[in-house]
Amino acid sequence: MNLIAKGAEANLYLEDNKLIKHRIKKDYRIKELDTRLRKSRTQREAKLLKNARRAGISVPRVCRIDLKEKKIVMEFIDGKLIKDLIPSLNDDDVRRIAEKLGKMIAKLHNSNIIHNDLTTSNMILENDEVFLIDFGLGATSTRIEDKAMDLVVLKKSLNAAHANKSGLIWGSMLKGYKDFREYDEILKRIAIIEKRARYT
Repeated sequence: MNLIAKGAEANLYLEDNKLIKHRIKKDYRIKELDTRLRKSRTQREAKLLKNARRAGISVPRVCRIDLKEKKIVMEFIDGKLIKDLIPSLNDDDVRRIAEKLGKMIAKLHNSNIIHNDLTTSNMILENDEVFLIDFGLGATSTRIEDKAMDLVVLKKSLNAAHANKSGLIWGSMLKGYKDFREYDEILKRIAIIEKRARYT
């Protein structure tokens, strides 16, 4: 089992072409609380992945959940992070990929799934298909506010990681996101959230 990444909440391992996400113990937390949190977060993430896949969203397939060890065994997506790809892509390819991303997020939100960490570091391109990964902060919600915040997080991350192409990516993403049932309401709420942030 090869360790391929270490995160704040979990370590990622690769074994037999499967990705294993292992939520690690936190010594600063009370043992019982730590166990309960890691178990519930493992359950929640696995459920969100399954629900997203059922909704037609490209996410890793969950193969097995080990609640005792706080592990999710899932399909390994052998592609490239979109964060790493964008600097080398021409504008037409950026538009095309961003529009695909928008359609995917629209499906996500139409299914009342909130990712809560929409960044190009959590998106992989494999065989021209955009996969969304890491639902560790994800949740289920019907609230427009939560869905709008999901997109505000994405917009901020684009400005930070891809300053010279953020406008192009955002505009193309919104074109694909028009599939969302409450598109106009979302845009209004994003504007309200951004205005609120400027005055706090």
